[in-house]
Amino acid sequence: MDPKALAYFAAGIGAGLTIIGGAGGIGRLAASAMDGISRQPGSAGDIRGAMIVAAGLIEGATFFALIVTILLALK
Repeated sequence: MDPKALAYFAAGIGAGLTIIGGAGGIGRLAASAMDGISRQPGSAGDIRGAMIVAAGLIEGATFFALIVTILLALK
């Protein structure tokens, strides 16, 4: 098999796993935040702020992994 074809295949698999992992992480984060807000409605603002920061970090790591897979495919 051609090395270029393997690079494209690996980049596709890597991108798919990256998206699945990022979506799973943000989903669990949102579920935990909703659970925390339902238990402590008074601290909803603090929980929401921490959730937004954590979601941004997860999204940033996901974006970085996608960039790496694209660069590996184009190399």
